[in-house]
Amino acid sequence: MMLKIILNKENIARFIFLAAAYVAVACVILICVFLFTQGVPPIAKIGLGDFLFGEKWKPSQNLYGILPMTLASIYTTVGAIVIGAPIGILTATFLSYFCPQWLYKVLKPMVNLMAGIPSIVYGFFGMAVLVPFVSYTFGGNGKALLTASILLGVMILPTIISVSESAIRSAQKSYYEGAVALGASHEISVFKVILPAAKSGIISSVILGIGRAIGETMAVVMVAGNQAIIPTDITRGARTLTSNIVIEMAEATDLHRAALIGTAVVLFVLVLIINLLFSVIKTRRKHV
Repeated sequence: MMLKIILNKENIARFIFLAAAYVAVACVILICVFLFTQGVPPIAKIGLGDFLFGEKWKPSQNLYGILPMTLASIYTTVGAIVIGAPIGILTATFLSYFCPQWLYKVLKPMVNLMAGIPSIVYGFFGMAVLVPFVSYTFGGNGKALLTASILLGVMILPTIISVSESAIRSAQKSYYEGAVALGASHEISVFKVILPAAKSGIISSVILGIGRAIGETMAVVMVAGNQAIIPTDITRGARTLTSNIVIEMAEATDLHRAALIGTAVVLFVLVLIINLLFSVIKTRRKHV
């Protein structure tokens, strides 16, 4: 009797887990179906070339070129990774191998707290601190690509730090012990042995950081300047793909609204391409 009860519980648990997995997959499929069924037809109507490479976004004149927003999204994401990835990886290394226990108990909760801060709060921080700083240091009104990149670099830190720390800690300690036994210093053992061993996990943290940066909306809207023009200077304002959607969706109708959904399709495909490229890079490195 007891065995039957245990088996029944195992079957129920297995069914719940399987159902949860199917629901997750179904949600992703439904999102993809909605995006492509609603977004591809307007792209075809506007013209793929005009939509992707058009330099003007003026719905009042039926001009729907998203090249300025695409470039702005790429530039801000690259800037955020350039700023956030080194800081995040080095911080994770410090927490894993150099941080005293008493300090770790302070820093780790602070990193976790950063992950829970709403993006709108980051946006207020950007407006109150970063915008005046960039304006004073580089000129202009401060609402620019550079400001958005700095803010996104701060926002992706918790993701990169947490995933990188897990990857670094999961690297076999025997590698480190062997390097020390051969006469290498603590620092050399960490940077020359442990970090290369954790490279796959660190790359994954950067990929997650890219996904967070390129998909961020409200904080970017508040500090980027939101000018639908091709960015030519990091101290000038720009509008990202996500910002374009959130700014205009509420008042958009007909082809304008459909074009915004098409913008979401482009953003989805862009993120997918980035993830695939990193997957290919990781696969090639494993076989080298």
